[in-house]
Formats: sequence, C-alpha cells, structure tokens
Amino acid sequence: MAQLLVRGIEAEVVRALRLRAARSGRSAEAEHREILREALLGRRSASLKQHLLRMPDAGDDKDFRVRREPARRVDW
Repeated sequence: MAQLLVRGIEAEVVRALRLRAARSGRSAEAEHREILREALLGRRSASLKQHLLRMPDAGDDKDFRVRREPARRVDW
C-alpha cells in the first residue's frame, strides 16, 4: 500500500482530526484514511451495525434451535 505524508497542517486541523478520531473510536491515521476515502471515492466504511442490518431475514428463530437429547442417567 502507498503512503502519504502531509506537511504544514494547521494545529487547529490536527486537533479536529484527533477529536473526530476519538469520537469514531479510531486512530488519527485511520480517521485520516476514512476522510480521504469518503472525499475522493464517495464511499464510507459501513459499521458493524450497518452490515448486520443489511443481512437478509434468514428464517424463524426456531430454525436455529439446537436439538438436544435428554440427559442420560449415570449410576455411580
């Protein structure tokens, strides 16, 4: 992967980047990548919640129940 070094950024911009990163739970570097991705490619990484909400309905809960045999009796 390529690297990008950006020099001469105002302290105010760096502070804003760090605050945004903290709110997103990412490092400043990861937040910087996300900002570039959004701005240049027009796409945003989906959150886990968004991925889960996009999943199709896969049936009823009863379809996923584990069938268990009754416990066997053990004599000591």
